[in-house]
Amino acid sequence: MTLDKLPVGQEAVITVVGGEGALRCRLLDMGLIPKTHVVIKKVAPMGDPIEIRIRGYELTIRKEEAMKIEVDTEAEI
Repeated sequence: MTLDKLPVGQEAVITVVGGEGALRCRLLDMGLIPKTHVVIKKVAPMGDPIEIRIRGYELTIRKEEAMKIEVDTEAEI
């Protein structure tokens, strides 16, 4: 499942960060790395952007970026 498909309030663990080049580096620099816990906090009315809580802070990312991040809701949280 990708991050953009999680409902508000759902917790998950990042398994894969996709994308290429500068986009992937930027996502990793923002703390979106595998084995990190993430919670969906808010989604804008039109579905873009998405606010997530990761590593103790809120981060807003575009839906297009969230589609490149695979998560696991079954992992131990």
